[in-house]
Amino acid sequence: MLHLALILCASLLGISPAFADALPHPHPPTEPQAKAVTTVTLKDNALVLTFGPIDLPTGHSGELASSMPIHFFKAPKDMHVTGYRSRIFTKEGKELPGQYLHHILLQNLEEKSLSCPGEPTYFAGAGIEVTDAKFPTGYGVPIKKNSRLVAVVAFYHKVPPTKDVMATFTMDLAPDGADIKPVKAYTVGVNVVCYSQFGKRPSNESDEGRELKAGVVQVDTKPLKFTVDGCVKYAYPHGHDGLLMIALDNKTTNQTLLRSVPNVESNGYLRGFLPQQVYSDTKGFPVNTKDEYEMTMVHHLNRQEALDLHGMGNYLLYVSSGACD
Repeated sequence: MLHLALILCASLLGISPAFADALPHPHPPTEPQAKAVTTVTLKDNALVLTFGPIDLPTGHSGELASSMPIHFFKAPKDMHVTGYRSRIFTKEGKELPGQYLHHILLQNLEEKSLSCPGEPTYFAGAGIEVTDAKFPTGYGVPIKKNSRLVAVVAFYHKVPPTKDVMATFTMDLAPDGADIKPVKAYTVGVNVVCYSQFGKRPSNESDEGRELKAGVVQVDTKPLKFTVDGCVKYAYPHGHDGLLMIALDNKTTNQTLLRSVPNVESNGYLRGFLPQQVYSDTKGFPVNTKDEYEMTMVHHLNRQEALDLHGMGNYLLYVSSGACD
């Protein structure tokens, strides 16, 4: 259903079906509520997307999330995104836990993905961790004026009935005329991250992630080859409840490059990643097309866990071209 909706939206806006096919997370959409709208506001050095209000849950049995209509918009000016942050709350202002949000994804239809050939680039986003992202000083993702952008938001359907749920996604922008070095996003994960590979997912993986078994420590790994030579300046981690750790290793040089441990509640529900667990360094570390890499994610669910939970372990890497300084 969403596959067809993407093609219809794309044809209305002159976007090729190939681009539409590449949009992530093809959940079956629910009938959108009349009041569930998305607005985009440029204010000073911030581009703010506001989603909702929407009454939750709206999903049906078998659906991953309660999705709002996909929002297409154009970049209002030449800009460099230097970070982003997300919030979820009710219309009255009551903050809600990150578990209400499955994902917010931003794509630029004018840029090809480095990590998923043939697909548009996914340049920003957040999940239930709602961790603030701030790139190293002097670096940003360039976006040209009038670039066709896409915002996809989905709220989690396994939440208590809650009326008038809203979310915001704020992209921090460099001041006009600032000297900014460009970085591009590169997505890696234990679970499949490229739309073109969804048909090759293992039998224990779905849109929600890898199946998790309660009462055991579960370790999942996946080999990785980079398609570019570059320098990683920032790494935004993404996980789900039950996550203990995400890691990225260079097996050729026998080095652990990233190791992120989330901040969790006593029951294992994810609260986010503390600043010292989010990699950010102007020096950076190199990645290349020759070496062999591996992603790892470790989960543990309490034996009494009642919900059917799934795991993810992803990084959204921000990479500059060429060698590290």
